[in-house]
Amino acid sequence: MRIGEFSRRTGVSERLLRYYEEQGLLHPYRRPSGYREYQEGDVEAVRRIRTLLSAGLPTVLIAEVLPCMRDDGEKLVPTCAEMMDDLHEARARLTNVIDELSASRAVLDEVIAAAPPVVEAV
Repeated sequence: MRIGEFSRRTGVSERLLRYYEEQGLLHPYRRPSGYREYQEGDVEAVRRIRTLLSAGLPTVLIAEVLPCMRDDGEKLVPTCAEMMDDLHEARARLTNVIDELSASRAVLDEVIAAAPPVVEAV
């Protein structure tokens, strides 16, 4: 299928599909005319890419781990033991970001709590 139909099938913009290709996440067949041709299996690949992006993984890591992911119903299952360290490191980075954001929110809560009460005019 060509990129327009593929975009409709996946719900991902053509621009983003081209970006996925640039990042090595998708590998559509190129016709002599330059048109991209996607296969049925590419639809599932995009779903896996979107899932890994929503998990906070960068595209560089997704390119490495994508070949080692399979679908198991509603979730992805890693199939290569050697990538587990990378996934654990990515999770640790997310945990650090969450901790930093929580600390920032706590400081902001203190600033807000220190504000004098607003008196409404009658």
